[in-house]
Amino acid sequence: MRRHLPAIAAATAASLTLLLAPGVQAADASAANPYERGPAPTQASVEALRGPYAVSQTTVSSLSATGFGGGTIYYPTSTADGTFGAVVISPGFTAYESSIAWLGPRLASQGFVVFTIDTLTTLDQPDSRGRQLLAALDHLTQRSAVRGRVDAGRLGVMGHSMGGGGSLEAAKSRPSLKAAVPLTGWNTDKTWPEIKTPTLVIGADGDTVAPVATHSEPFYESLPNSLDKAYLELNGATHFTPNTSNTTIAKYSIAWLKRFVDDDTRYEQFLCPLPRPSLTIEEYRGSCPLGS
Repeated sequence: MRRHLPAIAAATAASLTLLLAPGVQAADASAANPYERGPAPTQASVEALRGPYAVSQTTVSSLSATGFGGGTIYYPTSTADGTFGAVVISPGFTAYESSIAWLGPRLASQGFVVFTIDTLTTLDQPDSRGRQLLAALDHLTQRSAVRGRVDAGRLGVMGHSMGGGGSLEAAKSRPSLKAAVPLTGWNTDKTWPEIKTPTLVIGADGDTVAPVATHSEPFYESLPNSLDKAYLELNGATHFTPNTSNTTIAKYSIAWLKRFVDDDTRYEQFLCPLPRPSLTIEEYRGSCPLGS
């Protein structure tokens, strides 16, 4: 037995070294959350114009779409990390997919499959846009050319103006959605106590089309207090601010989608403690800690 003690001690030491090695710790962390995608985030990485993933895109024609008007799917080119969570984004009243297209590659490069859509007509109301968001999610997960890259259990919705109102309608209709992000949303329905989907409401202090006092604020306040929810009011912004590239919108949308679509707690640092007013943030309210 004494003859074998040095070998046993060496093996034990090697095992301890292996367990304490950074690579093994990272592997253990990844195993704890298999949906984490990409490197650990930093302030710079969530504000960057592009994330760590190269992005490809494919077009869905209106002729091949059922229940919505077609659109563009943006997705990480590499398949090395497995499947990704997905989000569908609707434009607003009288608007086309092009008005929210900037979000496609920006979000996809952070590790999502993103589908920016056209609606059946530019005049469709929020309830119709909500149904179209869900129809587009079904197309993405069941019939699209990239369906094999999508985890159908990790889906979210976004939208601008009436598309934002539509994202609330979609979350109300399909509680299994993991995240909703209405951008300067408009809807005649002001109360959403039925929603069970973690929701980030983004409004604009200078919005005269869907003023925050009659839209985004009551939307947020009516969400259940038991829900993970947040309200971000953009400073020096208008109803149409979400139609052009905006770092504040992108940063907090990425953090929200990562936290709830991917269950990636590494991004909670950007949401809790609550962000303070700044040159770009008029006000931020929310529930912290998240996921409690």
